[in-house]
Amino acid sequence: MASSSVEPESEENITGVADKYNVETAEILANSALHLPVAQAAPIYEQLLSVFPTAVSFIAKFWKQYVEAYMAVNNDDATKQLFSRCLLICLQVPLWRCYIRFIRKVYEKKGTEGQEETRKAFDFMLSHVGSDISSGPIWLEYITFLKSLPALNAQEESQRMIAIRKAYQRAVVTPTHHVEQLWKDYENFENSVSRQLAKGLLSEYQSKYTSARAVYRERKKYCEEIDWNMLAVPPTGSYKEEQQWIAWKRLLTFEKGNPQRIDTASSNKRIIFTYEQCLMYLYHYPDIWYDYATWNAKSGSIDAAIKVFQRALKALPDSEMLRYAFAELEESRGAIAAAKKLYESLLTDSVNTTALAHIQFIRFLRRTEGVEAARKYFLDARKSPNFTYHVYVAYALMAFCQDKDPKLAHNVFEAGLKRFMHEPAYILEYADFLSRLNDDRNIRALFERALSSLPPEESIEVWKRFTQFEQMYGDLDSTLKVEQRRKEALSRTGEEGASALEDSLQDVVSRYSFMDLWPCSSKDLDHLVRQEWLVKNINKKVDKSALSNGPGIVDKGPSGLTSNSTTSATVIYPDTSQMVIYDPRQKPGIGISPSTTATGASSALNALSNPMVATGGGGIMNPFDEMLKAASPAIFAFLANLPAVEGPTPNVDIVLSICLQSDIPTGQMGKSPTTYPTPIPTGAARSASGISGSNKSHPTPSGSSLKQSKDKQSLKRKDIGQDDDETTTVQSQPQPRDFFRIRQMKKARGAASSQTGSASYGSAVSGDLSGSTG
Repeated sequence: MASSSVEPESEENITGVADKYNVETAEILANSALHLPVAQAAPIYEQLLSVFPTAVSFIAKFWKQYVEAYMAVNNDDATKQLFSRCLLICLQVPLWRCYIRFIRKVYEKKGTEGQEETRKAFDFMLSHVGSDISSGPIWLEYITFLKSLPALNAQEESQRMIAIRKAYQRAVVTPTHHVEQLWKDYENFENSVSRQLAKGLLSEYQSKYTSARAVYRERKKYCEEIDWNMLAVPPTGSYKEEQQWIAWKRLLTFEKGNPQRIDTASSNKRIIFTYEQCLMYLYHYPDIWYDYATWNAKSGSIDAAIKVFQRALKALPDSEMLRYAFAELEESRGAIAAAKKLYESLLTDSVNTTALAHIQFIRFLRRTEGVEAARKYFLDARKSPNFTYHVYVAYALMAFCQDKDPKLAHNVFEAGLKRFMHEPAYILEYADFLSRLNDDRNIRALFERALSSLPPEESIEVWKRFTQFEQMYGDLDSTLKVEQRRKEALSRTGEEGASALEDSLQDVVSRYSFMDLWPCSSKDLDHLVRQEWLVKNINKKVDKSALSNGPGIVDKGPSGLTSNSTTSATVIYPDTSQMVIYDPRQKPGIGISPSTTATGASSALNALSNPMVATGGGGIMNPFDEMLKAASPAIFAFLANLPAVEGPTPNVDIVLSICLQSDIPTGQMGKSPTTYPTPIPTGAARSASGISGSNKSHPTPSGSSLKQSKDKQSLKRKDIGQDDDETTTVQSQPQPRDFFRIRQMKKARGAASSQTGSASYGSAVSGDLSGSTG
């Protein structure tokens, strides 16, 4: 009963209910197939392998399970058929070793014929995975097999020794994990045969072995960065996937450099193997397929490049990029029919055909078959549902620039205008074409026709281009008239109403600017744009925080001026120039630059000089003078030396380390608790926290807490036999040099309360906890 219910459920999970590339689901199904008869397990394996055809370590296990299920029932024909399907697409050493076990099992009782077939199978395996960094066990198994072959006479013994020697010599020049062991075995083998002959042979291959060992150590570094358990799934843009892509790129670059300085044929074979391995993991990455194909083409293997493109289109049938690249390769080698077939494959589905496919096919027809073929296709395909205005523009410009036929281009634009009068982008392209013809009369007529049919909210860019045209080529009267008409038309689209109809200095700047040349400075330009934005929002309730941000919140005004910022006028954005890329590996505080900490004191003093501080709610707090009156000189010096640290909360370790390295002036306090600084008001405390770069308020220690800390210090002094004066201030005590290390040790032991969201400061003398930041 259980076996009959697994198969339908598995097919349902793989085909659509669950995620197609769900690894956990595939693992569950594979494990369930282990307990089923091979007839019931086969459909499950077929479903899994159709989704993950090349995911090596994961799917090699599926292939291996699938094959071993048939091997267990001695179904040799089915096993051979499976091996013919999986070996060449899954270059995984364990799977190939399973293939060798099957071959040896089949031919073990067939005498000399079976031994020859087994030897051919070994050669076949080594030709495909022999250059793998993990192929050492395969070489050892092959050599062991050769040594086990019987020799009936001296000639067969000589042939066997020659075969063993060639196998060793191939193995010791291959950078694998077992290269050193293979070299030792080779030395023992040659010395066991003939010590005199061994000296010459070993000296000949010593340098080759040394080079292979050095290359192995370098290759090992690149291979260690690769996740060999990664599944071949479509890219999602995750950090891990990007790192794997980089790791494979580095390995490919390393192999292309031929670090072992071997012959070109052997080097190319190793590069091909690396590409094949890469595609088993990055199977859904079009750039890897393209690199592989172009590398083959540049190496002179055009046929191999064509086969790679064919495999790529089978793996990624929806990739237009690969189809265009493949068609480009076919066209470049003169295979016009094959290239045309690829272009037509993009046009078979009339519903999903893109406008770009029409454009590229028209260009291809003109290059290969002439102007008439391109014109015929354009006329025949005009009724296609995806025949957008882009195709009209592309064909008209092709006729104008390449065929030198402005009349035909003008007719195409006019024909398209009947269908795409509502498209502002088409109007602008038509206007550009008429500008090339210097046809100012038709340009004005085009603008008038378009503006009479377009709704005001969609005519903004057309009005802008019309105004620029008049400013460039018209007289002053026509320019002023068009500008006034533009204001009247656009005033109905916004809420500013009559204010948009008024003349402003921005209009003068717009009229008398050219390209990146302005009749004012950038500061004046930003000021004008800021004023324009304020005029638009003069009757609106504007947030005070928005007003304090300056012209950076302004984008575009009615006059068409733009400030140096590109942000929106209705949404206030953060200052993205101060943003850094998030790196989860980065430890807290690493990203703080020396320049930031070096300017901590100056930024703090600048903040203290500000007479008012605004809270998050927009209220105004008390002046800093009120706080400074109640603070001692030492507190003032401490605040002035606080570093400017970016982020929502400063890193306590960074702040303490900088403070300990700073020369903070000392102050005198009386022994009475009343001589300590009075508690700072809440607003002032928030302001002080803002000086250090924190957005959270820090409670100020009261006089009683400082008194308790002082009492603890006096008790400790008595315990160690010191008779210091009670009037000595905290700042006058010598600071221990290992204070920062003591605090780090406390954090390592879990003494700090970081898990609760607070970080405690230590006492200036003994390191006791005396205050906390919230």
